[in-house]
Amino acid sequence: MKWSGRKSIPVCILLLVAVGCSTARPGELLRSPAPQSPRSGVREASDRDVPPRVVFATPLTVSDETTVSLTHYQGDTDTPKETLSVDALVEEVLARNPSLSQMMAAWQVASARYPQVRSWDDPMLSGMIAPSSFGSNSVEAGYRVELSQKIPFPGKLRLRGQGALSEASAAGNDVEDMRVQLIESTRLAFYEYYLAIRAIAVNEEGLQLLKQFRDNADVRYKNGQVPQQDILQADVEIGRQQERGVTLDRMRKVAIARINTLRNSRVDEPLAAPPEQLRTKAGLPPVEDLRALALAKRPDLKAMADRIASEQAGLSLAFKDFYPDVEVTAAYDTIMGNGPSRDLAAQVGVRMNLPIRMGRRNGAVAEAHAKIAQKKAELASRMNQVQFQVQEAYEQLLESERILVLYDKTILPAARENVKAGQTAYVTGKTPFLSLIEAQRNLVTLRERNYEATADYFRRLATLERVVGGPLPSADERKR
Repeated sequence: MKWSGRKSIPVCILLLVAVGCSTARPGELLRSPAPQSPRSGVREASDRDVPPRVVFATPLTVSDETTVSLTHYQGDTDTPKETLSVDALVEEVLARNPSLSQMMAAWQVASARYPQVRSWDDPMLSGMIAPSSFGSNSVEAGYRVELSQKIPFPGKLRLRGQGALSEASAAGNDVEDMRVQLIESTRLAFYEYYLAIRAIAVNEEGLQLLKQFRDNADVRYKNGQVPQQDILQADVEIGRQQERGVTLDRMRKVAIARINTLRNSRVDEPLAAPPEQLRTKAGLPPVEDLRALALAKRPDLKAMADRIASEQAGLSLAFKDFYPDVEVTAAYDTIMGNGPSRDLAAQVGVRMNLPIRMGRRNGAVAEAHAKIAQKKAELASRMNQVQFQVQEAYEQLLESERILVLYDKTILPAARENVKAGQTAYVTGKTPFLSLIEAQRNLVTLRERNYEATADYFRRLATLERVVGGPLPSADERKR
């Protein structure tokens, strides 16, 4: 069947339109789900996202039958009067910290790759002319118009999409991992602040008591009952307490700066005082359950598993590369058809690559296998490390719990009684003033150490929650 050049123009146009429409169909592959936040609790930073202060004041319960009363801290005049809640502080840091926003942006970048790798290449439009044919008396003007579309081998786009989705999921888990680390950092900073405030309160109370001791010694010295050395010894001890106060004030300011840095605020912005009382977590789950929970919940382990899935998709894609891609073309050509019949004017064709370079393709497959083996070994090593971290944090938390009980039941009551006995003995002249000062010094030191042990407990609890991958399950959740 012979085609007339002029009559075949409409047919060629229909072919071009058909191929052009076919390039629009892959647009359906561009429709990927709108990125969802890897965790609903993670929001972008906003100056308006400042949660209200929450009062958190409950007794510090070391065990079911043990409650420790803490001393009220007056603070300085610039400190707000409301109580700073650790939970409200965590929410504020998650809303305003730039590190989390940075990880969110990285996750959005990875999510945006999916519609790109699932799309066909743009169609190619090309044209040619025969300059000598224009103005010639023997031939008509010659030109060629061609439209082509490359079509990947079936399955390649799907595998590329799977790899992109796995990378996006890994980036989402990186966001969650950063969130867990920010929560731990915020809690650690909060309890550093708590420790500084409580130590300042203990130091101030110790100073007041030492001044009372000095006044007592001064009266007894004037009455000729004790030597002047007692007054001088009291002055020395007061100076030591004041020196300690300078150090504690530095600790307080540094803790405030650390918290404000996490809040993305001015480093010297005043903070409310921490709560006067803290409650320990009642009843820890068995460590075996926590190890299993960490392996199932840790976002960094999930991210590594996602990246293994991405590498496996890359391996399948490397095998697909042994098959050719196809390129379909449609053209209208007056150059090749210049003649009486023009039977070659309208054309359709197919091109494909010839996958004969086996060395390159075999190398790509070997590389993909090695990457998968590397990622799996890294995941196995990380899982072993996670189990060790859980065990270590768990034992440290139990240690802190026992120490708190020891301070509450034994050490602090004995130290207080020692000071009372020293006061009575000094008034009656049965003991030297130095013994009374030593007893008071021990009490102040032990009270500070008790608050340090309390802060250690909550810091270690924050670390345990981080290595587990989130809050510890409650007793009701463990029963389900």
